[in-house]
Amino acid sequence: MATAQEEELPLVLVHRIPNFDFPFKHRLQAQFRLLDPLDSVPPESTHSFISRHAASVRVLLCVDPTPISRDLLSLLPSLQLIVCSSAGVDHVDLIECRRRSIAVTNAGKAFSPDVADLAVGLLIDVLRRVSAGDRYVRAGLWARNGEYPLGFKILLKHQFSNAFGKRVGIVGLGSIGGEIAKRLESFGCAIGYNSRRKKPSVPFPWYKTAYDLAINSDILIVCCALTEETRHIVNKDVMVALGKGGVIINVGRGALIDEKELVQLLVQGELGGAGLDVFENEPDVPEELFSLNNVVLSPHCAVATPECFDALEELITANLKAFFSSKPLQSVVEFD
Repeated sequence: MATAQEEELPLVLVHRIPNFDFPFKHRLQAQFRLLDPLDSVPPESTHSFISRHAASVRVLLCVDPTPISRDLLSLLPSLQLIVCSSAGVDHVDLIECRRRSIAVTNAGKAFSPDVADLAVGLLIDVLRRVSAGDRYVRAGLWARNGEYPLGFKILLKHQFSNAFGKRVGIVGLGSIGGEIAKRLESFGCAIGYNSRRKKPSVPFPWYKTAYDLAINSDILIVCCALTEETRHIVNKDVMVALGKGGVIINVGRGALIDEKELVQLLVQGELGGAGLDVFENEPDVPEELFSLNNVVLSPHCAVATPECFDALEELITANLKAFFSSKPLQSVVEFD
């Protein structure tokens, strides 16, 4: 039973899976009245709980990638906003949200710097063989077998002889892609990008398809949203177009890449390497990748920093405050 003071706070329905960590919940409760089906006493089904509060719910806070289906949305006739704590929104029925004019915000703005850092870190690791060299030293092979094979630099030529960087193609130049581009520009890389449409304010060349981008790139960094249109956007043709020396970095979603084809091309030596933070069937990772020294694997942890979660809390709070004060939202997802 809510107290009189709680009744005066803006109401937000929480949607999350059981046992999922929600570390800043108590701080949000100081500013908003959170309705959480998992906290109901006595225990109540999510469907029953939502149905009971449906008429008064205008905002849904989705914690992590908890599915938001059309059936769930049908229980909330007054819903106007979904605030997601994840960068990706493939778990949300965006078609139904667009039909009903329900705004959706994501956490990409909070996550972008950390994801960009990991993307660049994976790229350097793959090219310079940092992780592979670490394993070589730990196994005692340096003393036994001598020097480890050479890695590759991001600059294609020596810095004192007309240096220019590798060509990096970014699939999805949103907030994360933009942060990656800023970092790689400092390495002297030539940036190109593929997105749904050309961005007038962006100075980099735009390629209409991922295939065209791959033809004109040495490295492909994948960080776009996962939708039905972008599923397997990096298919076999795209990877072959990248070439034998090409490197793929994925910090978006696993299903953006045709993983079976990626594994096969890497095993056959038809790709130069890969740095992967995401996979199609997490936490299952293709075992064929474990023995490849030109592949760096990361357990979907691009956003796993304390600073990132502090920024997430600030962004969620800012979006909620903006909605309830009729001000512009901070990180609106575009539907088109």
